[in-house]
Amino acid sequence: MGHWEDLHYEIHENLQKYGLQKEYRIQLEKMSEQDKHYYTDSRDQMRYAYDKVFGEYQQKKKIKTKSKN
Repeated sequence: MGHWEDLHYEIHENLQKYGLQKEYRIQLEKMSEQDKHYYTDSRDQMRYAYDKVFGEYQQKKKIKTKSKN
């Protein structure tokens, strides 16, 4: 597989694993309406959306685990 396919597979697997598909699609839709992402290629858009969604997921998880202690 090439680099694009590896990235797509990695993102797809992690979204499935953590149940973040809906948030990922919402983020991509938001980005499609923003001028700063208009000329960005799809690979960079996928990576940006994944990093944002997964980062927010990790932040929420940290907050929940801190409040339980």
